Amino acid sequence: MLTSVFSVISYADAAGLAWFLVVWFGYGWLSEHSPWARRGLADVGDRHRLEWARQMLRRDARMPDAALVGNLMRSVSFYANTTIYIIAGVLALLGTLDKVIIFAEELPFAREASRGLWEIKLVLLFGIFAFAYFKFTWSLRQFNLLSILIGSTPVIKEGDGFDPQRAEVAARRLGRVNSLAGDEFNRGIRAYYFGLAAVAWFVQPWVFIAMTTMIAIVLYRRDFASPLLRALREE
Repeated sequence: MLTSVFSVISYADAAGLAWFLVVWFGYGWLSEHSPWARRGLADVGDRHRLEWARQMLRRDARMPDAALVGNLMRSVSFYANTTIYIIAGVLALLGTLDKVIIFAEELPFAREASRGLWEIKLVLLFGIFAFAYFKFTWSLRQFNLLSILIGSTPVIKEGDGFDPQRAEVAARRLGRVNSLAGDEFNRGIRAYYFGLAAVAWFVQPWVFIAMTTMIAIVLYRRDFASPLLRALREE
């Protein structure tokens, strides 16, 4: 299996694919698990989710909270549905690959590639968007569970019999489920970004490497150096 793969992929293509995987998974570690993750947009968002949960516990009517979760679920559902169409399109290309190769050979910027290399590129695209689909659907399920938690958590206000520890535990549970759902959604969106980089592989492997690097820079600026992050950090 490995011998057949290396027989159709050049050193430049192999380098591009390796760089793509390192950057994608490396950036995921940087933004979620590294020591720098606490300075990023995801961590600040988690803090606001926790504060949202603390405020919600004091409200008798939670229709605004349910509406907010419903809005989040609609956004995730939109991406999940769109991903299905993308996956279907990739499968359709695999089924008509010979015609696609003939058409691509006439493009002035395209690089000549074997059928085996085309299959590898399309399988990579399929894998990226299948990964995104699983992330979006898991995020959707977690937001659904969050809506159930909102309905099942009792109102906890300051007054007679108020237990601050119980209130904090309930708020942290709500905030944590909200954050987990948001993290899965972010991973799906990140897969979309890197899916754009994978499309560049159909042009040239060096364009693939450059596009992957540019995507990582764009994501870093948005997660760690954006005006939105500065605004959310303001007290």
